[in-house]
Order: sequence, then structure tokens, then C-alpha cells
Amino acid sequence: MSGEDIKKKRKELGLTQEELAKLIGVSKNTILNYEKGRVIPDSKISILDFVLSEKSQKDRLEAIQVDFTEMNVMHVPLVNKYAYAGYLSGFGDDEWIEDLPKIPFANDIENKGEYMCFEVRGDSMDDGSYESYLEGDILLCRNIRQDFWRSKLHINKWDFVIVHRDQGILVKRIIDHDVERGILTLHSLNEYYQNFQVHLNEVAKLFNIVDFRRKRSRR
Repeated sequence: MSGEDIKKKRKELGLTQEELAKLIGVSKNTILNYEKGRVIPDSKISILDFVLSEKSQKDRLEAIQVDFTEMNVMHVPLVNKYAYAGYLSGFGDDEWIEDLPKIPFANDIENKGEYMCFEVRGDSMDDGSYESYLEGDILLCRNIRQDFWRSKLHINKWDFVIVHRDQGILVKRIIDHDVERGILTLHSLNEYYQNFQVHLNEVAKLFNIVDFRRKRSRR
């Protein structure tokens, strides 16, 4: 995406440089530099593509009609698929998290706790059903504190993002939680992928998926 593309799309959406800057978590001068042709970091390319997409334009027009007095609006850090590796080493670094792009989410949940957004990578959770998560979808996730891991997880209510120390960021359905042994059985909706088990000692972070935003339509 070139600087001219960004400028053109921004104007088509009726966004000022300042408004676009807030949407992706940068300064107005940074947007100005992008539009002048400066190099755009990989961590910002995906969120720019999302915000400036035609779907975002439709979402933005629809969002005008939302009664925000009855909704909670959060600006949540986004770990896009290009930032997966960095998150594994930076999830405990407040400065690294602060530098991530922010994505607005309007949700009627009570905004308590730590929230992160993750971009879906791959097709392991795509079985063609309405329950699928497609590659590029943005997942709004709430951190599950480690002291809660010792209790039975609500596996019949949520899907999960598991930050595994060796296998990376996994989007899965947990079909069994052996509390005594500390073992999770992970399931993919796509039947091509087999179930497998992980020990909670191997898990750095555990999130339940509370909402998602579709980035693209199924063809």
C-alpha cells in the first residue's frame, strides 16, 4: 500500500489524518509521513488495510447509528499475524504492548480485565459453518488470570486463544480440561487437524474469545 493509496482511501472514508491516526494507534505526523511515502512497519500494514477497506467504510457508516450511551467502546491492542512472534517474547512488556496498533471495539460487555485482539492466521478453525473463524478475522479476547486455571474452564461457553511457549498463538476450542493433571485437549473445527493436548505449564497466556470482527467475506 503506497502513501497515495492511504491518502485516497482515507479521504474516501471521510477521515482526517488525526482520526486515522487514532484508529491505528499512531500520531497524526506518522500518518502524514506514511502519505508522503515513508516506510510503513509490518505491524501497521495489516491494521491500515483493515481500517481502509470497503468493509470498514460500511462498518463505519453503520456505527454512526449506534447508541454509545448503551455500549462500551474499547481501543484494544491488536496482535496481527505479523506480530505473532514478537508477542511471544513481548507479552510481558508493557511498552511493547503499548506500541501495538489499537482497534476500536463496541461491545455491550462489562470492560473489566485485560483485553487483546488477535488476527486469525490459517484455516484450522474454519469448517464452513457459522461457528468458523476465517483467516484475517479479528478476535476480541479477554485474559483469563492464571489463578483461574486451577478451576474448570467454561469450555462449553467460549473458544480460546492459547499462547503456547513453543507452538505460538493457537486459536482453538478446548474440549476437555483435566484440572488434576493440568492438561487441555485442543480441538480444531477443520477436520483436517487432529486434536492434541497441552499442559498448562507450557501456556504463557490464556484468553477466551468474547467477540470477533469479520475481515473478509467467504467466497
